[in-house]
Amino acid sequence: MKIVVVGLGYVGLSNAVLLAQYNEVVGVDISTDIILKLNARKSKIIDPELEEYLSKKDLRISATKDLSSALKDAKYAIIATPTNYDEKSNNFDTSSVEMVINKIISKYPKVKIVIKSTIPVGFTEKMRKKFNSLNIMFSPEFLREGRALYDNLYPSRIIVGDDSKAAKVFAHLLLQGSEKKDAEILYTGTREAEAIKLFANTYLAMRVAFFNELDSYALSGDMDSHQIIKGVSLDPRIGRHYNNPSFGYGGYCLPKDTKQLLANYKNIPQSIIRAIVDANSTRKDFLSDMIIKKDPKIVGIYRLVMKSGSDNFRQSSIQGIMKRLKAKGIEVIVYEPALRQNYFFNSRVERDLSLFKSHVDLIVANRNTVELSDVKHKIFTRDLYGSD
Repeated sequence: MKIVVVGLGYVGLSNAVLLAQYNEVVGVDISTDIILKLNARKSKIIDPELEEYLSKKDLRISATKDLSSALKDAKYAIIATPTNYDEKSNNFDTSSVEMVINKIISKYPKVKIVIKSTIPVGFTEKMRKKFNSLNIMFSPEFLREGRALYDNLYPSRIIVGDDSKAAKVFAHLLLQGSEKKDAEILYTGTREAEAIKLFANTYLAMRVAFFNELDSYALSGDMDSHQIIKGVSLDPRIGRHYNNPSFGYGGYCLPKDTKQLLANYKNIPQSIIRAIVDANSTRKDFLSDMIIKKDPKIVGIYRLVMKSGSDNFRQSSIQGIMKRLKAKGIEVIVYEPALRQNYFFNSRVERDLSLFKSHVDLIVANRNTVELSDVKHKIFTRDLYGSD
């Protein structure tokens, strides 16, 4: 069948490629660069599976800016446009999603709409009432930046916030394109599906925050974080995963999803959710103070990206450290090959790693790497495992 995917970021592009193995898929985006790249079978995003599938697999996929023409004869339209968190309204900015829904329903009311963008609890129900249509459903996405297609090929679960025939067809379209044919499918209410997404990401943020605070405690008491974390993580109920200290949780999803969930708790008693949101700032304050006490004259920020194998540095935790150091008048130089501009937040960007190493007194690295093995004496990091 024909499927339209609106918004070709991590979520949209990975879904488009997954579904294009067995269906005709038309991607829609406002970026000319993204459109040209996809039509040339190239990925705008750094993702090994996406690059491989686009270059080697027999996919029925194309891209355009024209949503109306793309929707002709389409059975499903997946919306994966950005929903950034608005600090003033304490809510996701869902205007792009609403705009796309309006365009689809006004011309093609029979097209089944599947929202993949992260949205506040109650949004799908609100859209159904606003547009007087039950052809709108929500299906949360659980994927990692840099491994987006892999996580769609091997899904931990498939969730659709609806139990209609159209919802079941869509879930099986996702399963058809995956390599993991025994993935569990869960059909829920619309609000339940929206809540699953927010609570799942908030739990991950909580785990990051927990091991970061453990690390802060160990640092304050001159203890070995690695030994404590290993001893704690050997408990099978806790597990030896997602336990590597960092400068804080970041990326596109966790910071905004935790804040949105907290906003959804208005008038509902809670303590943990607020603590998770606040813990991220507390961690950055603590580590920044440690760096400042070392009295460096020039600090080097090694990579702005959240993790290896990614080109995304939206809301990366190291930026919080950088801003705190600059506020104290410390000169900062940034090493980030993915940046095109010569300055980032009024700090010089250096693309030559050797020059970067020689020009700074201290190198702040959220994640350590062999690239820095020759300057170990300059490095400040909390990366204990050399992993993301």
